[in-house]
Amino acid sequence: MLTSLCPVIRTTRLEESREFYTKLFGYKVTHETDWYVGLGRPGLTPCELALLDTTHPALPEAQRRPVRMIRFTLEVEGGERELERIAACGASAARRSPDTGGSAGNDLVVTDPNGVQILVVAPK
Repeated sequence: MLTSLCPVIRTTRLEESREFYTKLFGYKVTHETDWYVGLGRPGLTPCELALLDTTHPALPEAQRRPVRMIRFTLEVEGGERELERIAACGASAARRSPDTGGSAGNDLVVTDPNGVQILVVAPK
């Protein structure tokens, strides 16, 4: 049984990434060093995310590459108001996702400083 999942984003933009996830999605820093930031969101469904600076010499050479392509889907509460708040925070990167046969207009795509695409879904 899965009890936890913590994606790790390898990045050369550690500070920008930390700001992005804390500002847009309410993550809190749970652990931080000069090359690693652990982020968490407590609650009924706790969420974790880690950011890893690929330029740090402690990392093996094979792990010193930033992320190439990844896409997350995050579900948020608050409906249209929350989508508008997220879009306002990352306006240059925010766009409505194309209608995929689901509930058009209830989702948003934002891109983090590393190119990670995040589909944000707000059920009605």
